[in-house]
Amino acid sequence: MMKDIHSYWAYLVVLMLVFAVYNAVTGISKKREFTDKDLRIGLFTLIVSHIQLLIGLGWYFMSPVYKALKADSSSVMGNSASRLLALEHPLMMLIAIVLITIGWSKHKKKTEDNAKFKTFAVFYGIALLLVLSRIPWNQWLQF
Repeated sequence: MMKDIHSYWAYLVVLMLVFAVYNAVTGISKKREFTDKDLRIGLFTLIVSHIQLLIGLGWYFMSPVYKALKADSSSVMGNSASRLLALEHPLMMLIAIVLITIGWSKHKKKTEDNAKFKTFAVFYGIALLLVLSRIPWNQWLQF
């Protein structure tokens, strides 16, 4: 059940990241004022991603991949599919969430609207690329 929750919640995380990055890029290109709506988009993306982190950590430590990693790490690391689930996916997602958190914190210190949008575009954009690069697509698209 945890795996299903983690997988379905991931759709929301990816959609929110795409939307937040798109909103930031359009804010930059149209030279829009940074409004409460833009703030809420960034905040909701931050919250959704942190909830996903908690769900993911719960699933990771209950998963068969973690148990296999503890039992025989060399065979898990020798198989690219197992390595993706045991190391690459969790590590990249953690880095992505750190980038989202840094982007959120840095945008609050900016005083110009364009600078706020740029901060979201850069940090949330890099996080989106990391997330997309390490999703286990063969398993995720089966839902």
